Amino acid sequence: MLGGGGQVANAVVAAAPAQHQVVAKTRAELDIGDEGAVKRALTETGAEWIVNAAAYTAVDLAEDQPAQAMAVNDIAVGVLVGAASAAGCRLLHLSTDFVFDGKSNRAYLPADQTNPLSVYGMSKLGGERQVLNDAGAGIVLRTAWVYAAAGRNFALTMLRLMRDKEQVSVVCDQIGTPTWAAGIAGAIWGLIEAGSPGGVYHWTDLGVASWYDFAVAIQDEALARGLLSRAVPITPILSAAYPTRARRPAFSVLDTGSTRALIKVPARHWRHNLRTMLDELRTP
Repeated sequence: MLGGGGQVANAVVAAAPAQHQVVAKTRAELDIGDEGAVKRALTETGAEWIVNAAAYTAVDLAEDQPAQAMAVNDIAVGVLVGAASAAGCRLLHLSTDFVFDGKSNRAYLPADQTNPLSVYGMSKLGGERQVLNDAGAGIVLRTAWVYAAAGRNFALTMLRLMRDKEQVSVVCDQIGTPTWAAGIAGAIWGLIEAGSPGGVYHWTDLGVASWYDFAVAIQDEALARGLLSRAVPITPILSAAYPTRARRPAFSVLDTGSTRALIKVPARHWRHNLRTMLDELRTP
């Protein structure tokens, strides 16, 4: 498990079935761009799968650091592909909704045309191609809007702002699906347990929302659980009023139907999973 310490990696470790042993490696413990180090790690662990959740995720900073983003999200993935092939193990690589341009009028299917708008999206698409160009059985699993009870994510940022500010403004014209890290972990294990063939898969929670909708739900559910002591006004704003260095897709809902048909893992609505995550925060 690469990307150890991150939201998805922690969830994958926590959800590991009893018959599986997981070795999680942080960036400090393993440089995924170092071919020799990766091969040694595979030899030492005898891994049957590499799950790669390691990534350069600073979307706006990537516009000014394209080489760094490409090194981690594209070139290093090629190293993992080669090492996995040499070791006879399989690779499951996490990717993103940012490989799409957001111009679709329906949820994106795994086979739909990609067209990233940002350096980050281009670097992640490069990593996908590294996996899919290999003759092996590599899996690309795209997900979106990930959050958990720990780490850096929109949900925890909103809770902090709602405690500290008198009001918050949130963009209302970017549409996607909030996705709990534990839900992604379940899908990862489902794909592994099913021995799924190589290719592209999508997994998010069910339903759709704007960032504004997500923020309103976070406040409502947090108030109900005593995680917030007061409600603050939440103002919907257009993306144009909150310019960012990188362009984001306006619509990036992923169609998860084919993945849900393949694996025996329940998919739940994003609001259900938000409640579950907030319950975790409430538990001492």
